[in-house]
Amino acid sequence: MAPGHNVWRTVTADKAGFLIDGADYFEALEESLGHAREQVFIIGWDFNPDIRLRPADPGSPTLGQTLLSLVERKRDLNIHILVWSMGPVYSGKSLKILKRRRWNAHPRIHFRLDTRHAVRGSHHQKLVVVDDALAFVGGIDLTHKRWDTAEHRANDPLRVTPKREAYEPVHDLQMVMNGEAAETAGEVARRRWLQATGETLETPRCHTVPVPELARHLLSDMEVGFARTEPSIRNSPPVRESFRLTLDCLASANTCIYIESQYFANAEVADILEQKLLRPDGPEVVVITTRTSHGFLERVVLGENRDRMIRKLRQADKYGRFRAFYPVVATDTAEPQEVLVHAKLLLIDNRFIRVGSANLNQRSVGLDTELDVAIEARLPQEERILESLRHRLVSEHLGTSQAAVERQFRQSNSLVRTIEELNMGRRGLRPFSGTGAPGKTDLHFATGLVDPRAPWWPLRPFKVKPLAKLQGFELPKQSSEGEPG
Repeated sequence: MAPGHNVWRTVTADKAGFLIDGADYFEALEESLGHAREQVFIIGWDFNPDIRLRPADPGSPTLGQTLLSLVERKRDLNIHILVWSMGPVYSGKSLKILKRRRWNAHPRIHFRLDTRHAVRGSHHQKLVVVDDALAFVGGIDLTHKRWDTAEHRANDPLRVTPKREAYEPVHDLQMVMNGEAAETAGEVARRRWLQATGETLETPRCHTVPVPELARHLLSDMEVGFARTEPSIRNSPPVRESFRLTLDCLASANTCIYIESQYFANAEVADILEQKLLRPDGPEVVVITTRTSHGFLERVVLGENRDRMIRKLRQADKYGRFRAFYPVVATDTAEPQEVLVHAKLLLIDNRFIRVGSANLNQRSVGLDTELDVAIEARLPQEERILESLRHRLVSEHLGTSQAAVERQFRQSNSLVRTIEELNMGRRGLRPFSGTGAPGKTDLHFATGLVDPRAPWWPLRPFKVKPLAKLQGFELPKQSSEGEPG
C-alpha cells in the first residue's frame, strides 16, 4: 500500500475483523447501532427501510423502525442516509422510498438521494460509520436481497424480501474496524455527504463502540489502507486508487491469488493473471464468481466477457494452477441452486487482503464511486489469520468444515488440490463450462457502451489508455478490437 498512489491514506485500527454473509453483518450492525450517541452514516448503492435485521424474529422491528427508535431515545443522535438516486429504481422500489413515513419524517433522520454522479455511473460505496468509533466497509448494502446465512439453503423461508418474495442465496463479506480507521471512514462519509448535498457536518466527539462479538478473524493494531474510486466530473480529476491497488497486489503475488467477485470482466486484471500463470514458478489463481447474470445486456456483455477472460487464463494455464468456479447448493431436484457471489475480495499470499465495493469489471475502474479497505500482514500470526479466513470462505463454498479444508491444505500445500479433493458433494464449486475450447479472449465489442470504465460524453472518444500501461506493467499486446472501451 502506497499512500498517494494506490491508497488515499493508511491509518491504524486497534481491531479489524470480518463478517461473512448478511445474517452475521445485520445482527452485528444492530448491536453496534445501539451504542450510537451522536452520528451514524449509512451510505450505499441502495437502501430499504422495510428489511428486518433479524428476520428469524417475526416481531423484530424493521430497519426504519430501528433507526426511528434510536433517535427517539437519544436526543443528541443524528442519522445520515445517502443513497444513489437510481438505486431504488434498479432494485424495484422505484420512488416509493420517498414517501413520507414516520422513520424519515423525524428531524434527526436525514435521508438524501445522491444525484451528483457521472453520466451512466453510480455511487457504489457501501459503508456504515457509528460515531467515528466503529465502521463497516464491504459489499453489503442495507437493502433487500442481501441477507443470507452461511448455509445458503436453497429454500430458506427467511430469505424473502419485505414483500415476502423469495430470492436466491447470496454470499458477501464486510470488514469491521475501530480506532483511526473508523475515524477515516467517518471522514470519507462526511466528504461524500458534502459532495452530494453541499452540507458540511461536524465530527462527533470521542466515543467508544465495541467491536461486535460476531466479528471473526480479528487482527490487532493493524494498518488499514483506504482506496477510493471517483470519476472525473465537473472538471475534477479522476481518483483510481482502488484499481491501482488491485493491479499492484496481483502483480506482487507469489504463491496464491484468491478472488471472490460478482463480476470478473476486466482485461487488465486478466492480463496480469495471464503473466502469472505463464511463469513456471507463479502462484495458484482461484476465482469464485457469479455464473448467472441478471438482465439481457449484463448476460450478453458481462457474462460473455467473464467467459472470455476465463478462456484466456485457461489457455495460459500451462502448469495447472488456475481454477474458476461458481458456488451451488443442493436442492430437492437434480438441478442445484446457484449462489450469487456479491463479495468483492482479493486475498494474496495470506499477506494482503482487500475488501470493499469495487468489482473486477470495467466500470469499477473509474466510472462508479467505490471504497475499498486493505490490510497487509506483517507477522506470521497475522498471515495465519488471513489464511484461516481464506479457508473459512472455501469451506463455506464447499459445504464442509474449516478444519477439513485446513487438514487437506496441510497435506497438499495447494489450494487448487484442496478444493479438488473436497469438492465432491451436491453443494460445492462448479467449473464454468464452454470456456476451455478455443475462442475469443478479448472484451466484447459493446463493453464500452455497457460497462464503460470512465464517464462517457458525446464528444469524447470511447478509448481510454489502460491504467496498467501508465504504471509500467508489461502487458501482452492486444489487437485494437480487444482494447478496453
